[in-house]
Amino acid sequence: MRILLIGAGGVGAAFARIAARRSFYEAIVVADYALERAQAVVAAVGERHGDEVGARFTAARIDASDPAAVTALAREHGATHVMNAVEPGFVDAIFAGAFEAGCDYLDMAMSLSSRHPERPYEEVGVMLGDRQLAKADEWEAAGRLALVGMGVEPGLSDVFARYAADHLFSEIDELGTRDGANLVVRDEHGAEVFAPSFSIWTTIEECLNPPVVWERGRGWFTTEPFSEPEVFDFPEGIGPVECVNVEHEEVLLMPRWIDARRVTFKYGLGSEFIGVLRTLNLLGLDATEPLRVRSKDGPVMVSPRDVVAAALPDPATIGPRMEGKTCAGVWVTGTGVDGEPRSTYLYHVADNAWTMAEYDSQCVVWQTALNPVIALELLATGAWSGAGVLGPEALDAKPFLDLMALPIDEGGYGQAWGMREQPTPSAIAAGTATMGDTPA
Repeated sequence: MRILLIGAGGVGAAFARIAARRSFYEAIVVADYALERAQAVVAAVGERHGDEVGARFTAARIDASDPAAVTALAREHGATHVMNAVEPGFVDAIFAGAFEAGCDYLDMAMSLSSRHPERPYEEVGVMLGDRQLAKADEWEAAGRLALVGMGVEPGLSDVFARYAADHLFSEIDELGTRDGANLVVRDEHGAEVFAPSFSIWTTIEECLNPPVVWERGRGWFTTEPFSEPEVFDFPEGIGPVECVNVEHEEVLLMPRWIDARRVTFKYGLGSEFIGVLRTLNLLGLDATEPLRVRSKDGPVMVSPRDVVAAALPDPATIGPRMEGKTCAGVWVTGTGVDGEPRSTYLYHVADNAWTMAEYDSQCVVWQTALNPVIALELLATGAWSGAGVLGPEALDAKPFLDLMALPIDEGGYGQAWGMREQPTPSAIAAGTATMGDTPA
């Protein structure tokens, strides 16, 4: 396996650092528009793991907006797999370039959506991933696999959903992805500052677009941003966090391969973050269309969202000033395999102190990057295989979760995941019952 990794930002760098400890591939080409950033990632791998490991990594420059450039670089290096680790706005180009090069493809976020022109908060328009899923027959006919949404959310959350459907439930009422954290970023004086742990460009896209919900008999529909707030108690000391509906790929992927009555995604944003996002929207600073702006060198065209992204700290650099944990998981309700009602939260928690010490990556980007590395190893060994455009839930979850949890000294990744038997929504609302955590 020869991997072309496109993107040397926070997630791309974390991917390289995780993969550097594995031996399932022959080579990884780290490509970025800023060649020096790709070179820095490759140099860091060599410094930490030595010349033998470093020799498997190469840096290259690429314009990810140009499908022909993706094809050319993949062919130049004999890539078998293209790993997309850049902003979702580049998905269409990289996806097309990988297909033309004859490569398999993975990403962690899918092609962007566009809202319904007349009823944006009731009906879907172009949904996340629609343009990729429309090419499924072409990929299948070519015998190539595009494994889409293979990050943490989407990605690991979808794997958990598949595992629950196959091993824990005979009937599913709701697959509810729930994401929450207690992360804090501080400045040099110790004061808490606003510094998103993931790309603000992507965060704005997810949180201000109309959220999508899926229901059996109704299909996909949209709601107002930040709708249906609920307080969800996250495990391992994170605690209660208010979660709201957000547009996300799980809702678009899970119903295609898993039978459930309802599918949702709720993100634990917190009131401050929601307030910032509402203000950006009110001021038009979430817009992507360039505006004419005066500068000392004359008028320039600038995207307001790009200005916001440039003004905030790079998520890849805030790890040393961050503390806390992040949790990704799926709350599944329905009927267990024993015929009794069941409510279970399957989850994985990443601690920033640990990911920084072990991988020099902050926990949010590290947790995102972990899962495509595991997926690629499963594809390399043949434990996973397929053709077409598939989500993670289309594949057997057990090999993934087994390899993820297996101790490092036994050939695994040493990342235990948990299951918590969860009170039903009605019991939580009434303030009754307790919760029990069970690590895998």
